[in-house]
Amino acid sequence: MIERLSNLQKIAEILVSKFGGSVNAWVIEASIFNGPFAVYRDFIPSVNRWGEPKSYSPAGFPASTSTISLLSNCLKEAKKVISTKEKEPSTTSVSSSSSYQPKTYILGFSKGGTVLNQLVAELSISEVKSNSKEQHRSRESSEDDFQIIPHSKESLINSITEIHYVDVGLNSAGAYITDHNVIERISKRLMQGAPGIRFVLHGTPRQWCDSRINLSVQLKCIKESGTAASDKDSRITTMILIELRMCIIVLG
Repeated sequence: MIERLSNLQKIAEILVSKFGGSVNAWVIEASIFNGPFAVYRDFIPSVNRWGEPKSYSPAGFPASTSTISLLSNCLKEAKKVISTKEKEPSTTSVSSSSSYQPKTYILGFSKGGTVLNQLVAELSISEVKSNSKEQHRSRESSEDDFQIIPHSKESLINSITEIHYVDVGLNSAGAYITDHNVIERISKRLMQGAPGIRFVLHGTPRQWCDSRINLSVQLKCIKESGTAASDKDSRITTMILIELRMCIIVLG
């Protein structure tokens, strides 16, 4: 099992087997390692040399910008490979008549959870896009790209419907979002008409009981903000993903 989880292709295959054959699974690994420590500096500019974040500032949207850049470049390379093998332009199996935004699951494992925290911070201040605006922008973008990945950092952020924290941990503070202001801003986005979002926390019994890890603190923070939003608008309680289109996992 350990060997399988150290192989990026195997991880992608596991994700597809769990989420369904229609999902596009992307696995992101840190480009910099300081010994055994992953350093996601492109996603979180405030990290120190050990990859530990000093803060999660949404200024400049570094995590969503880097994610879109990686996905776009990867898709271009994949199309080149397919085109070369088939000796003709690559095509997508998805119907070109489809006009809705891809739905996105994001999973963070171990230190990869810090990237999730950064994305959550960016999500909390992002503008809520109406469906009509997104559809108009999608018609202006490449149809093939639109079917497979979001075409901008804004569309990526607005497509996120589930965020999974998987065995997340750090040797310092910052493993989980415990800032009530961030979660409250996300609740306000929902009340303004943003798509529903679901947080899923996966941890061991030790992690749930360890006050230093703050897993239970984040859960309490999400619950309190979610309850307040639900009291103001009953639509906020409906936060279930309708259709899965894309899955991204960030490794530790």
